[in-house]
Amino acid sequence: MLSLFYTILEMNDFTHRQLISENVFFHFLISPDRRIYRHLLFIVFIGTVLYNSTSVIDNPVVIFVYFILLFYVNMYVLVPKLLFRNNNIEYCLSVISILVIVAICGYFFNPFNKEHGLNIPLFTFLTALLLAASSSIKLFQKGMMDKQLIYDLEQSKTYAELEQLKNQINPHFLFNMLNNANVLTKKDPEKASQVLMKLSDLLRYQLYDSTRDKVLLTSDIHFLEDFLNLEKVRRDSFDFLISKEGDLSGVQIPPLLFIPFVENAVKHNNDATKLSYINLYFNVRNNELLFKCINSKPMLKSVSNRGGLGLANVKRRLELLFPATHSLDIEEDSERYCITLIIKL
Repeated sequence: MLSLFYTILEMNDFTHRQLISENVFFHFLISPDRRIYRHLLFIVFIGTVLYNSTSVIDNPVVIFVYFILLFYVNMYVLVPKLLFRNNNIEYCLSVISILVIVAICGYFFNPFNKEHGLNIPLFTFLTALLLAASSSIKLFQKGMMDKQLIYDLEQSKTYAELEQLKNQINPHFLFNMLNNANVLTKKDPEKASQVLMKLSDLLRYQLYDSTRDKVLLTSDIHFLEDFLNLEKVRRDSFDFLISKEGDLSGVQIPPLLFIPFVENAVKHNNDATKLSYINLYFNVRNNELLFKCINSKPMLKSVSNRGGLGLANVKRRLELLFPATHSLDIEEDSERYCITLIIKL
């Protein structure tokens, strides 16, 4: 069943890539590696048009520079800074101001041949047409890139859900917890009951609550606390700390965002010679969430290739969910391993 699911996903991915690659025009317009060719084509086109219009234009070089500046200022300054940030009124006022300035300047510095009279309306129309063309190209590019990003997010979510189904219940972890609870029923029935309740809460969250797009940060922290409490029952020489600062209430995040870091810390800090620890810090301040995971390192064990596939997957997920609004920093020395994640909310 899983192999069939993987096959379907791979077929969908192949079909998507094939459709994009077959549409040469769309690929030429949005591909970063074709940017220089797009610019050269535009410059050649404007130059050719003005070269063939020397009979009606006195200063084609000046007009050429003006058109190029207008095109790129609108494409790389006005549209990204105003239009993409929903400052529509400011953008419209900027365009109107440009047209008014062009009309005034054209009255005193007529770019057209005197024999053909004053052509300010035509020049203003060409300016508006150039602004519309550059805006349309930029909006089209953004739309296509957003569509690709949405597709990548959907694919990532599908693969993550598949992996979650495969790893929802770790048999080894579950066996240890049930065995510990069985032993505790004779020694400490109340503690055994607490273990079973925490295990029930952990599995319920992983099976049901984490299927939503967003969960409360406090719920995700509670899940991590249950996970670490169960680990503490399993290991005698283990301790943990969860610190929370700022206003965490109402903050929502993608589910299971931090568990890969915590699982990685648990996996690599087991030490039979001394007390091992994991410290988690959550701080919400100035519309930013700071998460820090610090774990001890075993003295007699050399760990290489830390994180493995799990850490690589969570890095990719962060890139898709928060492409320009997160920073991830990893520090390591002989005694501890520290991960610092900052997310703009």
